[in-house]
Parts: sequence; C-alpha cells; structure tokens
Amino acid sequence: MDNRFKAGDYLFFQLEAGFALLKLLAVENDESGIVWHLATFNELFPDAGSIEQAIENNSSLTIAVPHVAITDRAFESTQVSDIGNMPLTDEESDLINKWKADPNRKVSDRSIRLITGLR
Repeated sequence: MDNRFKAGDYLFFQLEAGFALLKLLAVENDESGIVWHLATFNELFPDAGSIEQAIENNSSLTIAVPHVAITDRAFESTQVSDIGNMPLTDEESDLINKWKADPNRKVSDRSIRLITGLR
C-alpha cells in the first residue's frame, strides 16, 4: 500500500497556467491493486500560497467531481504534491461507502487530468 499520502490530504498538480487541487478521500487495495479515491475542485490557482489560503477558507472551494476511483497507474501519471490535510466530512465518507457497496463500482484507468479535462 502506498503510504505517501493519507485520507484528507489536499494534493495539487501543475498546469501550464497554474495549479489544480484535489482531495484524497481514501487509498485502498482491491483485487486489481491500489485504488485512489479523489475529489476534484473547480478552482485553479496561480501559486501554492493561494492554494493554502483556499484550503484555510474551505467554504470558497467548489467541487467539480465529488468522487472518482482511479488505478494506481492513472494516479501515478500525474505528479502531485500534498499541501494540507483536513479530516473527511460525513458526505465524503458516505461517497466512499456507497462506492464500496455498489456491485457495479468502477475504477478508472484514466488520469485525473483526462477526467477533469485539465492539461
């Protein structure tokens, strides 16, 4: 199991014109390997300082994708860094539990960049 990041971590990655933000909801092993559960945000940021301010004022962030499960290969295709941690909300935990209970649950092998349309 990958121990670099933990549930509640805010992760960011660089785009051509700034940075995008994710929240790690869970990391787990399933029969096919490591699965990363992420939420994505609509906001883009010019620098790390503005990301930190947005995390401190969490109410200003808007969710683009509330939950997506991706393979380890898909996760590793985008280089991310952690920038903070905030415990999961009940809503975020519920998304993970609903996914686990779904017999038709999906794990995407597409990168988070492709899923969000950000390059």
